[in-house]
Amino acid sequence: MIAARLLALAFRWAPRLPEPLVRALAAGVADIAWLLRGKGVRRLEANLARVRPGLTWGGLLRLSHAGMRSYLRYYAEMLVQSGWTEAQVDARVSIVNAAWAQEVFAEGRSVVAALGHLGNWDLAGTWACRHLAPITTVAERLEPERVFQDYLTLRQNAGMRIVPLGRGEGGQAFRALARDVRAGGRFLPLLADRDLSHSGVEVQLFGHPARVAPGPAALTSGGRAPLCVVSITYERLHGERRRRAGSPWGIQVAFSDPIVVDDALTGRDRVRAATQAWVDVLAQTIAEAPQDWHMLQRLFVADLDPVRDAQVAAQADGTQAGGA
Repeated sequence: MIAARLLALAFRWAPRLPEPLVRALAAGVADIAWLLRGKGVRRLEANLARVRPGLTWGGLLRLSHAGMRSYLRYYAEMLVQSGWTEAQVDARVSIVNAAWAQEVFAEGRSVVAALGHLGNWDLAGTWACRHLAPITTVAERLEPERVFQDYLTLRQNAGMRIVPLGRGEGGQAFRALARDVRAGGRFLPLLADRDLSHSGVEVQLFGHPARVAPGPAALTSGGRAPLCVVSITYERLHGERRRRAGSPWGIQVAFSDPIVVDDALTGRDRVRAATQAWVDVLAQTIAEAPQDWHMLQRLFVADLDPVRDAQVAAQADGTQAGGA
């Protein structure tokens, strides 16, 4: 709750400050949090140890420090992005392999994308709303409500349609997303590398069982929209692009090719196969840029609480979608 109150305060005051100052403050917070080694930092290190099992202890510490810097950079950018011009947004984003998706949108069809907690997905969404297609996505309900409303306002002002996802709202959220898939011409990027339902799809991730959201694969199992992975990582900016961006940091937004699964598979088997396929693609990016994987929560099965999972699953009311 203390962190939530601080975030609510930051939503109010950060946009009034110069962006370099906000970035510097965020870096300082990242350093302090890393030094204090709270449970979020320890969880990040446990997750990163599975990504890079050969790292020495010192190497893992350096990687988690870089990870906390990346994580707090995202928050700093999110808090001030309402003051960016369209030219600054465009300069901060580079796109890889999106041509096929643009063709799908031009045909009046939708595209569903599985995202990981990588880089700055709010910046990527802001860019995509203007250059690709209208966005529909999910946002996890947060406490206090004021912070959740701040998130909604940020994303709605960027042009996104937000479907709230709280406990017991999985079926309702999934139906809303499915309607937009059927309507066509929409982009549905869903943060799905963490299962909010506590009853998601079990996959292999870096050689370990993990649980992720079934939503992206389930939404595309009827063949109405292609499924892909969108990987978002930070990149250093230099020269003219840095000047236009007004920042030393930008992001690369990389679209995978559409995920392909065996046509003979149907129902749950198809959802499981498609989910494992997109997880395999996402894992490649995480392995290449682990410092940008902002995973400070439990997702590997060995770390989960089975009793709590059973209690939450008993209260769920249907298929869960990914959320941020």
